[in-house]
Amino acid sequence: MARVLLVDDDIELTGMLAEYLGHEGFTVDVAHDGESGVAAALTGEHAIIVLDVMMPRLNGIEALRRIRQTSEVPVLMLTARGDDIDRVVGLELGADDYVPKPCTPRELLARLRAILRRTRAPASDDAGGAPIEAPPLTIWPERRSATLRGVPLPLTSAEFNLLEVLARHAGHVVGKAELSEQGLGRPLARFDRAIDVHISSIRHKLGQLPDGRSRIQTVRGMGYQYVPD
Repeated sequence: MARVLLVDDDIELTGMLAEYLGHEGFTVDVAHDGESGVAAALTGEHAIIVLDVMMPRLNGIEALRRIRQTSEVPVLMLTARGDDIDRVVGLELGADDYVPKPCTPRELLARLRAILRRTRAPASDDAGGAPIEAPPLTIWPERRSATLRGVPLPLTSAEFNLLEVLARHAGHVVGKAELSEQGLGRPLARFDRAIDVHISSIRHKLGQLPDGRSRIQTVRGMGYQYVPD
């Protein structure tokens, strides 16, 4: 039974969502402002955080910034429909995904399950937890950990998922639709920039190839390709 933290100042909405998620087998805690939400999120007691952008005392973007200073707990942002700036900023700060408001409880449930499925289960049935070797990167799907030249690589859950998919297909192009399905657990939506923002962050963490190129190449009109040593 996963424990979820809902952080939103809309008391009626959080009450409805908490009741719905409770019926679906989740344990739900609620916070109604950003400061209380950060404090609760940093207890380490929750499997995932649902964080609204517009809140009193501390907005969702700043709350996410504070959470990410010390925690990689999965975070799903609730953003105003059509507000691409908040979505991109949230993803750049380490949010795993977003849902535009108003959203239905069923839509939120589907997104929560997709994120939790990817963070709790390995992407394959590798016997004995065999690592994926894509030098200088090594990924252990079972442990959900990665190293770069032997040094632990800090990744959010969404970044880990996407990098794992790319590493499994090292040297080959992976389409954005496949990345979205396998990495984010949902179909690629039109004008969705989540994949691009996550890839940008991963590129920064991986550094460059000896010739100065990015280790993750964009293949225009097709997708992305991880370039091993």
